[in-house]
Amino acid sequence: MAASGARKSTKKSGKSSGAKRSTRSAAGRGDKSVEAFRDALERSVTLSRDRLQEVVDDAVKRGRMTRGDANELVSNLVSRGRQYSDELMKDLEKLLDQARKEVDARVTPARKRAEQAATRAARRARTAAEPALAEADRLRRRAGVAGSTPIAGYDSLNAQQAKARLKGLSAADLRRVRTQEKRGKGRKGVLDEIEKQLTKK
Repeated sequence: MAASGARKSTKKSGKSSGAKRSTRSAAGRGDKSVEAFRDALERSVTLSRDRLQEVVDDAVKRGRMTRGDANELVSNLVSRGRQYSDELMKDLEKLLDQARKEVDARVTPARKRAEQAATRAARRARTAAEPALAEADRLRRRAGVAGSTPIAGYDSLNAQQAKARLKGLSAADLRRVRTQEKRGKGRKGVLDEIEKQLTKK
């Protein structure tokens, strides 16, 4: 029985190191890997119980222990095995949670930098396109071609750009822009400039 205990201890030690390796790999695969690991542990406990039952049944047949002692031994060993499996699962889930937090900590700054870079690029693109859009608006008005809005790309303009594009608009177009501004960003400086331009008409 001492030799059997030594083998069991070795098996536990091997299982412990295997579980730790599984934890590191499972951290990247998510909850499905946790479920797979849990199932593997459950199967391991069941198989161990079957094997233990065979051993103690043989011992009972040989008269080395009573049936009551055999049943109690199996029950105690299986109970300890399940407790050990539960402890392993708790450790695994803690490590996975820590791994997720570490991944988020690394990814979040990179994501923010990418978003900031994209915002800056979009702003530069709008600034570069602004003179061409303003000229297109002037040509369109001169040709008497009506557009869907008096100012092309109005919603993407900052306040300074919007105020600059108000010049040359008719009173009707200024009122349309005022309505668009009130329904959108509602910038006081832009609305004040529109009223100022309307008083000149």
